[in-house]
Amino acid sequence: MQLVISPLIIALDYADERDALILADQLDPAQCRVKVGKELFTASGPSIVERLQERGFDVFLDLKFHDIPQTVAKACRAASRLGVWMLNVHASGGSAMLRAAREAVEDGGGTRRPLLIAVTVLTSMDDDALHEVGVNSSVVEQVGRLATLAAACALDGLVCSALEADRLRNVLPELLRVTPGIRPAQYAEDDQRRIMTPAAALAAGSDFLVVGRPVTAAVDPARALGQILNELVAKPGDSREPG
Repeated sequence: MQLVISPLIIALDYADERDALILADQLDPAQCRVKVGKELFTASGPSIVERLQERGFDVFLDLKFHDIPQTVAKACRAASRLGVWMLNVHASGGSAMLRAAREAVEDGGGTRRPLLIAVTVLTSMDDDALHEVGVNSSVVEQVGRLATLAAACALDGLVCSALEADRLRNVLPELLRVTPGIRPAQYAEDDQRRIMTPAAALAAGSDFLVVGRPVTAAVDPARALGQILNELVAKPGDSREPG
């Protein structure tokens, strides 16, 4: 079973390249993309991206850059040269940083321009967690503020909770919505607080769904991935990419 364009991104949250590749070799790149985060990239470096691409996978480089504009621009340019499909920055870095990142991916020198998306509020955070770090807005208000900033800086999309996706689809339809915290109904919440099932997330307005442990911790990862895809075929959503 295969979707023409799968909205699923499997999070390869491993401590070393060997384990990540063992998992990747059990998956079909026609059925999902993969995400490389801070732990795996720090342990393995650019080679993990290259090896996943050799296996046919589009790679979302999830390093959430947040620094002075020049430093972020250089990092985004380096990621572009790696040929990643998508990378992200923190919207809270401000407009100068976001514009520098956008300009860097546009002239990054890779074989294709990666999608550049902005992190709004981490899905592990709720209102209390925001207040703890001095943000007096609610999660909904802060997500909206940062999403509007990302749109003004011409980014391609957002990382957001599925709980915010529908509202963002209505007010900022030009932005893709990439949603972590996706859990099939039978799975525990783990460290994610703002979560949703895959089919519900697509129906709510998410374009791409980041799934980790429900696939990577499964006895049969390929079967677990197939079950999620079957659920999405039964209740299709609207997955899209910029033309």
